Amino acid sequence: MVGAAATSAEQAKRRKYENLDSSFFFVPFGVETLGPWGPEARALFKGLSKRVIESTGDPRAGSYLGQRISLAIQRGNAASILGTVPGFEAV
Repeated sequence: MVGAAATSAEQAKRRKYENLDSSFFFVPFGVETLGPWGPEARALFKGLSKRVIESTGDPRAGSYLGQRISLAIQRGNAASILGTVPGFEAV
């Protein structure tokens, strides 16, 4: 099922941080390597997008936020893969 790994990752993160002090706002953010986001990641993103759009007045702001997050994930994936190549340093 698409997104099952992201959902599982979110559940594992929630268990891992269940004893986190209640003064913190914790949302597990699970994303699969090839793109699908977990349900809590999607909900957080939708909330943040709505706030960014309201704050800026730009209806495209939510899309821009999504693009920035996606690029950060892709860069992290690339760095992770390149880190396994002997003698190669990621820039």
